[in-house]
Amino acid sequence: MTDDTTHHPPAGSAASRRQVLCAGLAVAGGLAAAGARAQEKIAPEMVQYQRTPKDGNKCATCVNFEPPDTCKIVAGKVIPEGWCIAYAPMETSNKG
Repeated sequence: MTDDTTHHPPAGSAASRRQVLCAGLAVAGGLAAAGARAQEKIAPEMVQYQRTPKDGNKCATCVNFEPPDTCKIVAGKVIPEGWCIAYAPMETSNKG
C-alpha cells in the first residue's frame, strides 16, 4: 500500500500563486502611491508658517528654502524673512 504524503488543499479553498502574487503587487503599488503622497508639500497653516522671523531664524537660513520664494516642505510661496516649525538651520562651515 502506497501512502501519498503530498497534501493538496481542497479545490477552490486556497489562493493560487497568481492570486497571491497579484495581491502582493497590489499592496506594493499601494505603498508606493502612499509614499508619493507623503512627499507632497504641507499647507502653511500646518507648520505655523509666518511672514516674520522667529528668534532670528528665517527661511533664508533654512536648509529647506529654495530661492527666491519656495520651500521643499511648505506649499506655495514663502518669503526669505518668513519662518515655520519645520525650520532647520543650514550648516555653517568653520574653515580657518
